[in-house]
Amino acid sequence: MSQDSIASPALPADRLRAWQACSVAWVAVVLATLLLYHGTASSMVAIWNSSETYAHAFIVLPMVLWLIWRQREALRWLRPAPSLWVALAGATMGLLWVLGELVVVNAATHFALVGMLVLSVPAVFGLTVARAITFPLVFAFFAVPVGEFMLPTLMQWTADFTVAAVRLSGVPVYREGLKFVIPSGSWSVVEACSGVRYLISSVMVGSLFAYLNYRSPLRRWVFIGVSFLVPIVANWLRAYMIVMLGHLSNNQIATGVDHLIYGWLFFGVVIMALFMIGARWAEPDAPVFVPSAADMAAATPARWPVWPLAASVAVALITLAAPRAVIQALDPGEAPSTPLQLALPEAPGGLWRLSADAPSGWAPVFANPSASATQAYVNAAGQIVVAQFDYYHHQRADRKLISATNSVVKVDDLQWNAVSAQRRAVASHDPAQQLTVVESQLLGVETPGSSTRQRLRVWQTYWINGHWTSHDVAAKLWGAWVRLAGQGDDSAALTLSAAEGDTATAEPALADFVKANGAALQARLEAARDGARRAHLDKAPPAK
Repeated sequence: MSQDSIASPALPADRLRAWQACSVAWVAVVLATLLLYHGTASSMVAIWNSSETYAHAFIVLPMVLWLIWRQREALRWLRPAPSLWVALAGATMGLLWVLGELVVVNAATHFALVGMLVLSVPAVFGLTVARAITFPLVFAFFAVPVGEFMLPTLMQWTADFTVAAVRLSGVPVYREGLKFVIPSGSWSVVEACSGVRYLISSVMVGSLFAYLNYRSPLRRWVFIGVSFLVPIVANWLRAYMIVMLGHLSNNQIATGVDHLIYGWLFFGVVIMALFMIGARWAEPDAPVFVPSAADMAAATPARWPVWPLAASVAVALITLAAPRAVIQALDPGEAPSTPLQLALPEAPGGLWRLSADAPSGWAPVFANPSASATQAYVNAAGQIVVAQFDYYHHQRADRKLISATNSVVKVDDLQWNAVSAQRRAVASHDPAQQLTVVESQLLGVETPGSSTRQRLRVWQTYWINGHWTSHDVAAKLWGAWVRLAGQGDDSAALTLSAAEGDTATAEPALADFVKANGAALQARLEAARDGARRAHLDKAPPAK
Protein backbone atom coordinates (compact mmCIF):
# COMPACT_ATOMS: atom_id res chain seq x y z
CA MET A 1 0.00 0.00 0.00
CA SER A 2 1.48 3.37 -0.96
CA GLN A 3 1.56 6.31 1.42
CA ASP A 4 -0.72 8.34 -0.84
CA SER A 5 -3.54 5.77 -0.51
CA ILE A 6 -3.60 5.68 3.30
CA ALA A 7 -6.57 7.38 4.91
CA SER A 8 -5.69 8.84 8.31
CA PRO A 9 -8.15 10.05 10.93
CA ALA A 10 -8.60 13.78 11.32
CA LEU A 11 -6.24 15.47 13.74
CA PRO A 12 -7.75 16.56 17.07
CA ALA A 13 -8.15 20.32 17.37
CA ASP A 14 -5.33 20.76 19.92
CA ARG A 15 -2.91 18.63 17.85
CA LEU A 16 -3.76 20.63 14.76
CA ARG A 17 -3.20 23.92 16.60
CA ALA A 18 0.17 22.60 17.82
CA TRP A 19 1.29 21.87 14.27
CA GLN A 20 0.04 25.22 13.04
CA ALA A 21 1.75 27.16 15.83
CA CYS A 22 5.05 25.32 15.37
CA SER A 23 4.91 25.74 11.60
CA VAL A 24 4.42 29.50 11.89
CA ALA A 25 7.20 29.74 14.48
CA TRP A 26 9.57 27.66 12.33
CA VAL A 27 8.97 29.84 9.26
CA ALA A 28 9.72 32.90 11.40
CA VAL A 29 13.00 31.35 12.62
CA VAL A 30 14.02 30.41 9.06
CA LEU A 31 13.27 33.90 7.76
CA ALA A 32 15.23 35.43 10.63
CA THR A 33 18.18 33.14 9.87
CA LEU A 34 18.21 34.06 6.19
CA LEU A 35 17.85 37.75 7.02
CA LEU A 36 20.70 37.75 9.54
CA TYR A 37 22.97 35.64 7.33
CA HIS A 38 21.89 36.84 3.90
CA GLY A 39 25.51 37.46 2.93
CA THR A 40 26.45 33.85 3.63
CA ALA A 41 23.38 32.57 1.80
CA SER A 42 24.10 34.80 -1.19
CA SER A 43 27.69 33.58 -1.41
CA MET A 44 26.47 29.96 -1.40
CA VAL A 45 24.08 30.62 -4.27
CA ALA A 46 26.80 32.49 -6.17
CA ILE A 47 29.07 29.44 -5.95
CA TRP A 48 26.25 27.14 -7.12
CA ASN A 49 25.70 29.41 -10.08
CA SER A 50 29.35 29.85 -11.06
CA SER A 51 30.76 26.36 -10.52
CA GLU A 52 29.70 23.24 -12.40
CA THR A 53 31.04 21.19 -9.50
CA TYR A 54 28.29 22.49 -7.20
CA ALA A 55 25.44 23.05 -9.65
CA HIS A 56 23.72 20.01 -8.11
CA ALA A 57 23.00 22.10 -5.00
CA PHE A 58 20.09 23.80 -6.77
CA ILE A 59 18.08 20.57 -6.52
CA VAL A 60 18.93 19.80 -2.89
CA LEU A 61 16.18 21.94 -1.36
CA PRO A 62 13.44 20.54 -3.65
CA MET A 63 14.67 17.02 -2.85
CA VAL A 64 14.58 17.72 0.90
CA LEU A 65 11.02 19.02 0.67
CA TRP A 66 9.96 16.01 -1.40
CA LEU A 67 11.56 13.56 1.03
CA ILE A 68 9.74 15.22 3.94
CA TRP A 69 6.47 15.17 1.98
CA ARG A 70 6.86 11.40 1.57
CA GLN A 71 6.82 11.14 5.36
CA ARG A 72 3.70 13.23 5.86
CA GLU A 73 1.53 10.30 7.01
CA ALA A 74 4.15 9.28 9.56
CA LEU A 75 4.56 12.88 10.72
CA ARG A 76 1.01 14.11 11.04
CA TRP A 77 0.17 12.05 14.12
CA LEU A 78 3.41 12.96 15.94
CA ARG A 79 2.97 15.64 18.58
CA PRO A 80 5.36 18.63 18.21
CA ALA A 81 7.39 19.18 21.37
CA PRO A 82 9.84 22.11 21.03
CA SER A 83 13.27 21.41 22.49
CA LEU A 84 14.97 24.19 24.41
CA TRP A 85 18.20 22.19 24.61
CA VAL A 86 18.45 21.90 20.83
CA ALA A 87 17.88 25.63 20.53
CA LEU A 88 20.82 26.13 22.89
CA ALA A 89 22.89 23.63 20.86
CA GLY A 90 22.40 25.93 17.88
CA ALA A 91 25.05 28.11 19.48
CA THR A 92 27.66 25.61 18.27
CA MET A 93 26.74 26.46 14.68
CA GLY A 94 26.95 30.14 15.58
CA LEU A 95 30.45 29.60 16.98
CA LEU A 96 31.47 27.77 13.81
CA TRP A 97 30.13 30.66 11.73
CA VAL A 98 32.08 33.18 13.81
CA LEU A 99 35.31 31.20 13.37
CA GLY A 100 34.65 30.87 9.65
CA GLU A 101 34.14 34.60 9.34
CA LEU A 102 37.25 35.39 11.34
CA VAL A 103 39.50 33.25 9.15
CA VAL A 104 37.48 33.81 5.94
CA VAL A 105 36.64 30.14 5.31
CA ASN A 106 33.48 29.95 3.23
CA ALA A 107 33.06 26.21 3.78
CA ALA A 108 32.75 26.78 7.54
CA THR A 109 30.23 29.63 7.26
CA HIS A 110 28.16 27.77 4.67
CA PHE A 111 28.11 24.60 6.77
CA ALA A 112 27.15 26.64 9.83
CA LEU A 113 24.26 28.31 8.00
CA VAL A 114 22.84 24.99 6.81
CA GLY A 115 23.37 23.62 10.32
CA MET A 116 21.36 26.49 11.80
CA LEU A 117 18.48 25.80 9.41
CA VAL A 118 18.59 22.07 10.10
CA LEU A 119 18.71 22.49 13.89
CA SER A 120 15.73 24.82 13.73
CA VAL A 121 13.55 21.77 12.99
CA PRO A 122 14.20 19.87 16.25
CA ALA A 123 14.34 23.17 18.17
CA VAL A 124 10.81 24.12 17.09
CA PHE A 125 9.13 20.77 16.31
CA GLY A 126 11.05 18.57 18.73
CA LEU A 127 13.40 15.61 18.54
CA THR A 128 10.65 13.08 17.83
CA VAL A 129 9.64 14.89 14.66
CA ALA A 130 13.28 15.44 13.65
CA ARG A 131 14.10 11.74 14.07
CA ALA A 132 11.31 10.86 11.64
CA ILE A 133 12.96 12.98 8.95
CA THR A 134 16.62 12.50 9.88
CA PHE A 135 17.78 11.65 6.36
CA PRO A 136 16.12 14.63 4.64
CA LEU A 137 17.69 16.94 7.22
CA VAL A 138 21.14 15.40 6.77
CA PHE A 139 20.68 15.43 2.98
CA ALA A 140 20.38 19.23 3.18
CA PHE A 141 24.13 19.43 3.85
CA PHE A 142 24.78 18.45 0.23
CA ALA A 143 23.90 22.08 -0.49
CA VAL A 144 27.19 23.14 1.14
CA PRO A 145 29.72 23.81 -1.66
CA VAL A 146 32.66 21.93 -0.22
CA GLY A 147 35.08 19.44 -1.71
CA GLU A 148 37.74 21.46 -3.51
CA PHE A 149 40.17 20.66 -0.69
CA MET A 150 40.28 17.11 -2.12
CA LEU A 151 41.55 18.33 -5.51
CA PRO A 152 45.33 17.96 -4.89
CA THR A 153 44.95 14.49 -3.38
CA LEU A 154 42.59 13.22 -6.08
CA MET A 155 44.82 14.63 -8.82
CA GLN A 156 47.85 12.95 -7.27
CA TRP A 157 46.03 9.60 -7.05
CA THR A 158 44.87 9.91 -10.66
CA ALA A 159 48.41 10.64 -11.85
CA ASP A 160 49.84 7.73 -9.81
CA PHE A 161 47.34 5.23 -11.20
CA THR A 162 47.51 6.49 -14.79
CA VAL A 163 51.31 6.40 -14.95
CA ALA A 164 51.44 2.93 -13.34
CA ALA A 165 48.75 1.56 -15.68
CA VAL A 166 50.40 3.03 -18.80
CA ARG A 167 53.73 1.50 -17.80
CA LEU A 168 52.08 -1.88 -17.24
CA SER A 169 50.70 -1.55 -20.78
CA GLY A 170 54.26 -1.48 -22.10
CA VAL A 171 54.48 2.27 -22.78
CA PRO A 172 57.54 4.07 -21.33
CA VAL A 173 56.67 7.07 -19.17
CA TYR A 174 58.73 9.95 -17.83
CA ARG A 175 56.94 11.73 -14.99
CA GLU A 176 57.44 14.94 -13.05
CA GLY A 177 54.70 15.77 -10.57
CA LEU A 178 51.36 15.84 -12.35
CA LYS A 179 52.90 15.94 -15.81
CA PHE A 180 54.23 12.97 -17.74
CA VAL A 181 55.58 12.25 -21.19
CA ILE A 182 55.08 9.17 -23.37
CA PRO A 183 56.52 8.58 -26.86
CA SER A 184 53.39 9.98 -28.55
CA GLY A 185 53.16 13.20 -26.55
CA SER A 186 52.87 15.01 -23.22
CA TRP A 187 50.00 14.74 -20.76
CA SER A 188 49.05 16.56 -17.59
CA VAL A 189 46.54 15.85 -14.83
CA VAL A 190 44.54 19.06 -14.39
CA GLU A 191 41.59 19.94 -12.15
CA ALA A 192 39.06 18.47 -14.58
CA CYS A 193 40.91 15.14 -14.28
CA SER A 194 40.62 15.01 -10.50
CA GLY A 195 37.18 13.40 -10.60
CA VAL A 196 35.86 15.57 -7.76
CA ARG A 197 32.68 16.28 -9.75
CA TYR A 198 32.10 12.57 -10.28
CA LEU A 199 32.73 11.92 -6.60
CA ILE A 200 30.37 14.57 -5.21
CA SER A 201 27.60 13.66 -7.65
CA SER A 202 27.98 9.94 -6.99
CA VAL A 203 27.91 10.26 -3.19
CA MET A 204 24.84 12.51 -3.26
CA VAL A 205 22.87 10.34 -5.67
CA GLY A 206 24.14 7.15 -4.01
CA SER A 207 22.98 8.34 -0.59
CA LEU A 208 19.54 9.11 -1.98
CA PHE A 209 19.37 5.73 -3.72
CA ALA A 210 20.38 3.89 -0.53
CA TYR A 211 17.76 5.72 1.54
CA LEU A 212 14.95 5.05 -0.93
CA ASN A 213 15.77 1.41 -1.65
CA TYR A 214 17.11 -0.05 1.58
CA ARG A 215 15.72 -0.33 5.09
CA SER A 216 18.77 -1.97 6.66
CA PRO A 217 21.33 0.57 7.99
CA LEU A 218 24.12 -1.84 7.03
CA ARG A 219 23.01 -2.00 3.40
CA ARG A 220 22.64 1.75 3.26
CA TRP A 221 26.14 2.43 4.59
CA VAL A 222 27.70 -0.23 2.38
CA PHE A 223 26.10 1.27 -0.73
CA ILE A 224 27.13 4.80 0.26
CA GLY A 225 30.68 3.53 0.77
CA VAL A 226 30.64 1.88 -2.66
CA SER A 227 29.26 5.06 -4.25
CA PHE A 228 32.28 6.85 -2.75
CA LEU A 229 34.88 4.36 -4.00
CA VAL A 230 33.46 3.59 -7.44
CA PRO A 231 33.78 7.13 -8.92
CA ILE A 232 37.38 7.38 -7.71
CA VAL A 233 38.38 4.11 -9.38
CA ALA A 234 36.22 4.90 -12.43
CA ASN A 235 38.03 8.23 -12.82
CA TRP A 236 41.38 6.45 -12.72
CA LEU A 237 40.24 4.07 -15.44
CA ARG A 238 38.84 7.00 -17.43
CA ALA A 239 42.16 8.84 -17.32
CA TYR A 240 44.06 5.70 -18.35
CA MET A 241 41.59 5.07 -21.18
CA ILE A 242 41.96 8.64 -22.48
CA VAL A 243 45.77 8.45 -22.50
CA MET A 244 45.81 5.08 -24.25
CA LEU A 245 43.22 6.18 -26.82
CA GLY A 246 45.34 9.22 -27.61
CA HIS A 247 48.52 7.13 -27.78
CA LEU A 248 47.11 4.34 -29.96
CA SER A 249 45.42 6.81 -32.34
CA ASN A 250 48.55 8.94 -32.67
CA ASN A 251 46.69 11.74 -30.86
CA GLN A 252 43.84 11.79 -33.37
CA ILE A 253 41.15 11.15 -30.74
CA ALA A 254 40.66 11.82 -27.02
CA THR A 255 43.01 14.82 -27.00
CA GLY A 256 40.53 17.71 -27.18
CA VAL A 257 37.09 18.38 -25.79
CA ASP A 258 36.06 14.90 -26.94
CA HIS A 259 38.01 13.32 -24.08
CA LEU A 260 35.71 15.13 -21.63
CA ILE A 261 32.70 13.72 -23.48
CA TYR A 262 34.19 10.23 -23.35
CA GLY A 263 34.82 10.70 -19.65
CA TRP A 264 31.22 11.67 -18.83
CA LEU A 265 29.84 8.84 -20.97
CA PHE A 266 32.11 6.37 -19.20
CA PHE A 267 31.10 7.77 -15.80
CA GLY A 268 27.41 7.55 -16.74
CA VAL A 269 27.75 3.92 -17.73
CA VAL A 270 29.59 3.06 -14.50
CA ILE A 271 27.02 4.80 -12.27
CA MET A 272 24.12 3.19 -14.14
CA ALA A 273 25.73 -0.22 -13.63
CA LEU A 274 26.20 0.58 -9.93
CA PHE A 275 22.52 1.39 -9.49
CA MET A 276 21.38 -1.64 -11.51
CA ILE A 277 23.46 -3.93 -9.31
CA GLY A 278 22.34 -2.14 -6.14
CA ALA A 279 18.68 -2.51 -7.14
CA ARG A 280 19.00 -6.30 -6.94
CA TRP A 281 19.17 -6.04 -3.13
CA ALA A 282 16.40 -3.44 -2.76
CA GLU A 283 14.09 -3.89 0.21
CA PRO A 284 10.34 -3.08 0.25
CA ASP A 285 9.10 0.00 2.05
CA ALA A 286 8.16 -0.48 5.67
CA PRO A 287 4.42 -0.10 6.27
CA VAL A 288 3.36 3.30 7.57
CA PHE A 289 1.72 3.16 10.99
CA VAL A 290 -1.54 5.09 11.08
CA PRO A 291 -3.11 5.39 14.54
CA SER A 292 -6.80 5.10 15.11
CA ALA A 293 -8.95 8.03 16.19
CA ALA A 294 -8.94 6.67 19.77
CA ASP A 295 -5.14 6.49 19.78
CA MET A 296 -4.94 10.04 18.49
CA ALA A 297 -7.27 11.35 21.18
CA ALA A 298 -5.44 9.45 23.92
CA ALA A 299 -2.06 10.84 22.83
CA THR A 300 -3.27 14.44 22.73
CA PRO A 301 -3.20 16.46 25.96
CA ALA A 302 -6.25 18.41 26.95
CA ARG A 303 -4.37 21.62 26.26
CA TRP A 304 -1.11 21.96 24.35
CA PRO A 305 1.31 24.23 26.27
CA VAL A 306 2.58 27.21 24.29
CA TRP A 307 5.39 28.31 26.61
CA PRO A 308 7.96 25.66 25.45
CA LEU A 309 7.53 26.89 21.88
CA ALA A 310 7.91 30.54 22.92
CA ALA A 311 11.02 29.71 24.98
CA SER A 312 12.64 27.69 22.18
CA VAL A 313 11.97 30.38 19.59
CA ALA A 314 13.32 33.10 21.89
CA VAL A 315 16.52 31.13 22.59
CA ALA A 316 16.92 30.28 18.89
CA LEU A 317 16.66 33.95 17.92
CA ILE A 318 19.20 34.93 20.59
CA THR A 319 21.68 32.29 19.42
CA LEU A 320 21.16 33.51 15.85
CA ALA A 321 21.78 37.15 16.68
CA ALA A 322 24.77 36.63 18.99
CA PRO A 323 27.29 35.57 16.28
CA ARG A 324 26.37 38.58 14.17
CA ALA A 325 26.95 40.83 17.18
CA VAL A 326 30.37 39.28 17.83
CA ILE A 327 31.51 39.79 14.24
CA GLN A 328 30.14 43.34 14.25
CA ALA A 329 32.17 44.08 17.36
CA LEU A 330 35.34 42.65 15.83
CA ASP A 331 34.84 44.18 12.38
CA PRO A 332 37.74 46.56 11.71
CA GLY A 333 35.70 48.45 9.12
CA GLU A 334 36.91 49.45 5.69
CA ALA A 335 40.59 49.18 4.87
CA PRO A 336 42.45 52.51 4.95
CA SER A 337 42.90 54.14 1.56
CA THR A 338 46.56 54.89 2.29
CA PRO A 339 48.76 52.32 0.47
CA LEU A 340 50.35 49.81 2.81
CA GLN A 341 54.10 50.31 3.15
CA LEU A 342 55.95 47.04 2.68
CA ALA A 343 59.60 46.54 1.80
CA LEU A 344 62.26 43.84 1.98
CA PRO A 345 65.62 44.47 3.68
CA GLU A 346 67.95 46.66 1.60
CA ALA A 347 70.97 45.93 3.79
CA PRO A 348 71.05 42.13 4.01
CA GLY A 349 73.10 40.42 6.64
CA GLY A 350 75.97 37.96 6.32
CA LEU A 351 77.60 37.62 2.90
CA TRP A 352 74.44 38.61 1.06
CA ARG A 353 73.95 41.73 -1.05
CA LEU A 354 71.22 43.09 -3.32
CA SER A 355 71.01 41.72 -6.84
CA ALA A 356 69.25 43.03 -9.92
CA ASP A 357 68.81 39.52 -11.31
CA ALA A 358 65.78 37.27 -10.86
CA PRO A 359 66.49 34.61 -13.48
CA SER A 360 63.73 32.10 -12.82
CA GLY A 361 60.78 33.99 -14.33
CA TRP A 362 58.57 32.34 -11.70
CA ALA A 363 56.47 33.89 -8.91
CA PRO A 364 54.08 32.40 -6.36
CA VAL A 365 50.34 32.82 -6.91
CA PHE A 366 48.71 35.14 -4.38
CA ALA A 367 45.49 36.87 -5.37
CA ASN A 368 44.82 40.49 -4.47
CA PRO A 369 47.29 41.06 -1.61
CA SER A 370 47.14 44.32 0.30
CA ALA A 371 50.81 44.80 -0.54
CA SER A 372 53.57 42.82 -2.20
CA ALA A 373 57.34 43.20 -2.40
CA THR A 374 60.02 41.21 -4.24
CA GLN A 375 63.80 41.47 -4.01
CA ALA A 376 66.70 39.34 -5.26
CA TYR A 377 69.86 38.74 -3.23
CA VAL A 378 73.17 37.12 -4.13
CA ASN A 379 75.97 35.70 -1.99
CA ALA A 380 79.72 35.52 -2.56
CA ALA A 381 79.35 32.19 -4.39
CA GLY A 382 76.97 33.74 -6.90
CA GLN A 383 73.90 31.90 -5.61
CA ILE A 384 70.79 34.06 -6.09
CA VAL A 385 67.86 33.93 -3.65
CA VAL A 386 64.63 35.74 -4.51
CA ALA A 387 62.47 36.79 -1.55
CA GLN A 388 58.83 37.82 -1.87
CA PHE A 389 56.37 39.17 0.68
CA ASP A 390 52.62 38.98 0.07
CA TYR A 391 50.88 40.90 2.84
CA TYR A 392 47.16 40.78 3.71
CA HIS A 393 45.25 43.27 5.85
CA HIS A 394 41.47 43.58 6.34
CA GLN A 395 40.97 40.16 4.78
CA ARG A 396 37.74 39.39 2.93
CA ALA A 397 36.47 36.59 0.70
CA ASP A 398 38.25 38.10 -2.31
CA ARG A 399 41.38 39.05 -0.37
CA LYS A 400 42.75 36.44 1.99
CA LEU A 401 46.07 34.76 2.65
CA ILE A 402 44.98 31.11 2.82
CA SER A 403 42.76 30.09 -0.07
CA ALA A 404 42.46 27.37 -2.70
CA THR A 405 43.76 29.76 -5.37
CA ASN A 406 46.89 30.88 -3.51
CA SER A 407 49.75 28.44 -4.01
CA VAL A 408 53.37 28.03 -4.94
CA VAL A 409 52.35 26.98 -8.44
CA LYS A 410 48.90 26.59 -10.00
CA VAL A 411 47.88 23.07 -10.88
CA ASP A 412 47.05 24.11 -14.44
CA ASP A 413 50.30 26.03 -14.98
CA LEU A 414 51.45 25.19 -18.51
CA GLN A 415 55.11 25.83 -17.74
CA TRP A 416 56.00 25.24 -14.10
CA ASN A 417 55.28 21.99 -12.33
CA ALA A 418 55.61 20.91 -8.68
CA VAL A 419 57.99 17.96 -8.73
CA SER A 420 58.12 17.25 -4.99
CA ALA A 421 57.11 18.79 -1.69
CA GLN A 422 58.12 18.33 1.93
CA ARG A 423 58.27 20.16 5.23
CA ARG A 424 61.63 20.64 6.82
CA ALA A 425 63.20 22.33 9.82
CA VAL A 426 65.17 25.53 9.31
CA ALA A 427 67.68 27.10 11.68
CA SER A 428 65.80 30.02 13.22
CA HIS A 429 67.14 33.55 13.40
CA ASP A 430 65.45 33.81 16.77
CA PRO A 431 64.11 30.72 18.60
CA ALA A 432 61.40 32.87 20.18
CA GLN A 433 59.94 33.62 16.76
CA GLN A 434 59.61 29.90 15.89
CA LEU A 435 60.71 30.26 12.27
CA THR A 436 61.66 26.59 12.27
CA VAL A 437 59.49 24.88 9.65
CA VAL A 438 58.87 25.76 6.03
CA GLU A 439 57.11 24.15 3.11
CA SER A 440 59.89 23.12 0.74
CA GLN A 441 58.98 22.39 -2.87
CA LEU A 442 61.03 21.53 -5.93
CA LEU A 443 59.63 23.06 -9.11
CA GLY A 444 60.49 22.04 -12.65
CA VAL A 445 60.04 23.98 -15.86
CA GLU A 446 60.17 23.00 -19.49
CA THR A 447 60.52 25.85 -22.00
CA PRO A 448 58.04 25.25 -24.86
CA GLY A 449 59.81 24.36 -28.10
CA SER A 450 63.12 23.81 -26.32
CA SER A 451 64.92 21.10 -24.40
CA THR A 452 65.91 23.59 -21.70
CA ARG A 453 65.15 22.40 -18.20
CA GLN A 454 65.28 24.38 -15.00
CA ARG A 455 64.85 23.42 -11.36
CA LEU A 456 63.85 25.79 -8.62
CA ARG A 457 63.85 25.14 -4.88
CA VAL A 458 61.09 27.10 -3.14
CA TRP A 459 60.57 27.66 0.56
CA GLN A 460 57.33 29.14 1.78
CA THR A 461 55.99 29.95 5.23
CA TYR A 462 53.29 32.16 6.75
CA TRP A 463 53.58 35.00 9.22
CA ILE A 464 50.36 35.38 11.23
CA ASN A 465 50.71 38.60 13.22
CA GLY A 466 54.10 37.59 14.63
CA HIS A 467 53.68 33.82 14.58
CA TRP A 468 55.35 31.64 11.92
CA THR A 469 53.87 28.42 10.52
CA SER A 470 53.81 26.58 7.20
CA HIS A 471 50.57 24.68 7.84
CA ASP A 472 47.41 26.09 6.28
CA VAL A 473 45.15 24.82 9.07
CA ALA A 474 47.46 26.10 11.81
CA ALA A 475 47.61 29.47 10.06
CA LYS A 476 43.81 29.65 9.96
CA LEU A 477 43.44 28.72 13.63
CA TRP A 478 46.10 31.16 14.74
CA GLY A 479 44.47 33.87 12.65
CA ALA A 480 41.15 33.24 14.38
CA TRP A 481 42.81 33.42 17.79
CA VAL A 482 44.54 36.76 17.20
CA ARG A 483 41.33 38.25 15.79
CA LEU A 484 39.36 37.12 18.82
CA ALA A 485 42.05 38.74 20.94
CA GLY A 486 41.43 42.00 19.10
CA GLN A 487 44.86 42.06 17.41
CA GLY A 488 43.65 42.34 13.81
CA ASP A 489 44.15 39.98 10.89
CA ASP A 490 47.56 41.07 9.55
CA SER A 491 49.19 38.11 7.83
CA ALA A 492 51.77 37.51 5.15
CA ALA A 493 53.42 34.82 3.08
CA LEU A 494 57.20 34.71 2.82
CA THR A 495 58.42 32.89 -0.28
CA LEU A 496 62.10 32.23 -0.97
CA SER A 497 63.38 30.65 -4.17
CA ALA A 498 66.77 29.64 -5.53
CA ALA A 499 67.86 27.85 -8.68
CA GLU A 500 68.77 24.20 -8.23
CA GLY A 501 72.13 23.46 -9.96
CA ASP A 502 73.30 20.23 -11.56
CA THR A 503 75.82 19.51 -8.83
CA ALA A 504 74.97 21.91 -5.98
CA THR A 505 71.69 22.10 -4.12
CA ALA A 506 69.92 25.35 -3.28
CA GLU A 507 68.99 24.22 0.23
CA PRO A 508 72.20 25.44 1.95
CA ALA A 509 71.89 28.86 0.30
CA LEU A 510 68.26 29.24 1.42
CA ALA A 511 69.12 28.12 4.96
CA ASP A 512 72.02 30.57 5.16
CA PHE A 513 69.83 33.40 3.89
CA VAL A 514 67.18 32.72 6.54
CA LYS A 515 69.78 32.52 9.29
CA ALA A 516 71.41 35.80 8.22
CA ASN A 517 68.27 37.80 7.41
CA GLY A 518 65.43 36.24 9.41
CA ALA A 519 65.41 38.99 12.01
CA ALA A 520 65.33 41.70 9.33
CA LEU A 521 62.46 39.96 7.53
CA GLN A 522 60.54 39.77 10.79
CA ALA A 523 61.17 43.47 11.48
CA ARG A 524 59.87 44.48 8.04
CA LEU A 525 56.61 42.61 8.56
CA GLU A 526 56.15 44.12 12.01
CA ALA A 527 56.77 47.59 10.57
CA ALA A 528 54.11 47.01 7.90
CA ARG A 529 51.65 45.84 10.56
CA ASP A 530 52.31 48.84 12.79
CA GLY A 531 51.93 51.18 9.82
CA ALA A 532 48.61 49.61 8.89
CA ARG A 533 47.38 50.02 12.46
CA ARG A 534 48.38 53.69 12.55
CA ALA A 535 46.58 54.30 9.25
CA HIS A 536 43.48 52.63 10.65
CA LEU A 537 43.58 54.68 13.84
CA ASP A 538 44.04 57.89 11.86
CA LYS A 539 40.97 57.03 9.79
CA ALA A 540 38.79 56.07 12.76
CA PRO A 541 36.33 58.78 13.90
CA PRO A 542 37.16 60.56 17.17
CA ALA A 543 35.63 59.12 20.30
CA LYS A 544 32.68 61.03 21.68
